[in-house]
Amino acid sequence: MDGALAGEDGAAKTQNDKILRPASTPFAPQGGLKSLDGNIGRSVMKVSAVAPEHHVVEAKARVFTSQDAVKDAFKAGEITEDTVVVVRFQGPRANGMPELHGLTPVLSVLLGRGLKVALVTDGRMSGASGKVPAAIHVAPEAAMGGPIAKVRDGDRLRVDAQAGTLDVLEADFDARTPETIDLSANEDGMGREMFAAFRANCGLATEGAGIAS
Repeated sequence: MDGALAGEDGAAKTQNDKILRPASTPFAPQGGLKSLDGNIGRSVMKVSAVAPEHHVVEAKARVFTSQDAVKDAFKAGEITEDTVVVVRFQGPRANGMPELHGLTPVLSVLLGRGLKVALVTDGRMSGASGKVPAAIHVAPEAAMGGPIAKVRDGDRLRVDAQAGTLDVLEADFDARTPETIDLSANEDGMGREMFAAFRANCGLATEGAGIAS
């Protein structure tokens, strides 16, 4: 009263345990994020909404350089077996790391068809990734010559959120030369010129994609 500060004890127990839980009865025995490391690089996966049976996916890769290309392949009925969808050249240096949420409906449909499906990308996805196992922010990114740029269609990949690993299972993988693509289309229009210096000098997504002073 009269402008004075006063303290008041908070509630001793949660008012809704579907929103806030005490440490004694957590939603899950571990956190909702999992770090994955392997010969493709380092990434993170949101596992809190992924069913346990989808925490490990081992399948052949299909490699794309845009989310639109993934959608086109889906519409053409090209993805009919267990698949690890690799979408690269989507990191901060490549094109500013746009949101890839458009992939969620497509991959969710494939899961609904009974396929084992996972996403591996050097791009980003929001929490909307939901039930799809998605290893995102893979670093180093393809535009920096990272190992994700060595992945080829048909490679056997293992995405393992239980062990925390992300690997291509091909014997010659480490010896390969990273592939490159023309990124000039990302340099002009829509204000891209203004941010060219940031794209060219930013660091790894796993370290915040900042620019060293």
